[in-house]
Amino acid sequence: MHGNAKVFILMAAMTALVMVLGWMLGGQGGAVVALLLAGGMNVFSWWNSDKMVLRQQGAVELSPQQGGDLYAMTAELARRADLPMPRLYLLPTEQPNAFATGRNPENAAVAVTQGLVRSLSRDEIAGVIAHELAHIKHRDTLTMTVTATMAGAIAMMGNMMLFTGGRDDRGGGLGAILAMIFAPMAAMMVQMAISRAREFEADATGAQICGQPRALASALAKISQLAGRTLNIPAEKNPAAASMFIVNPLGGLRMDRLFATHPATEDRIARLAAMEGRPAMAERASPIPRSGGRRDDGPWGRG
Repeated sequence: MHGNAKVFILMAAMTALVMVLGWMLGGQGGAVVALLLAGGMNVFSWWNSDKMVLRQQGAVELSPQQGGDLYAMTAELARRADLPMPRLYLLPTEQPNAFATGRNPENAAVAVTQGLVRSLSRDEIAGVIAHELAHIKHRDTLTMTVTATMAGAIAMMGNMMLFTGGRDDRGGGLGAILAMIFAPMAAMMVQMAISRAREFEADATGAQICGQPRALASALAKISQLAGRTLNIPAEKNPAAASMFIVNPLGGLRMDRLFATHPATEDRIARLAAMEGRPAMAERASPIPRSGGRRDDGPWGRG
């Protein structure tokens, strides 16, 4: 509840920032127009965000036959999470990573990279998928879509201040310059704060779903280490989607630690380690069944 309250406050702050910029541009009417514009952009993104991000990342959908053991594992974890089976996608990049998208659990998708299934053990992959299912369960995909869209609207309005200068009685030229510089930065920081809060919640719920917080912690450590050494070209071309991944996919080339979209991996691992041994974990710790096919049906190099 504490995390949800924080997200609500941050989103309210972002909404207020949209209205302040609108007010500086056009008074009371401008504030209303700005709010309606942001709302319209949110509706469009809410309906189309999954298609857009999957297309940007070059995702390929996997059928039950193509997915093999990976598909069977995802179906079992979705059952444990009391969720419909999401669409499963493979991303053609060697960087180990994953994300979830979709406007609601009934229209959700989980995407994992080729590098993830090649670099992680079976239990670690189960932990990653459980983490992404937790995002779906919490409807974080909707929250992050809304915040990303509002951040984009704020950046656009900040650029408008450059040409209009704002209303003279509402900050004047100096106020317009300050708004142009600091409003997009503030929106980006709010967006990242929301993303970081959501990651902690998804780690905790994901550990409950898979029953193995240690496996998820191990997966985070491996992904964080390998992602920094492997280029993810689609993510680099579309950095706005970085907050959706389980670990920042841009860490290899950019100084993103200055504006981190994710909590420190060490902090996430420490919280998962604290969960190890809780009674609730033992109840869910039964092994994930395999698909029953031949060994080469699945992507696992080791169990």
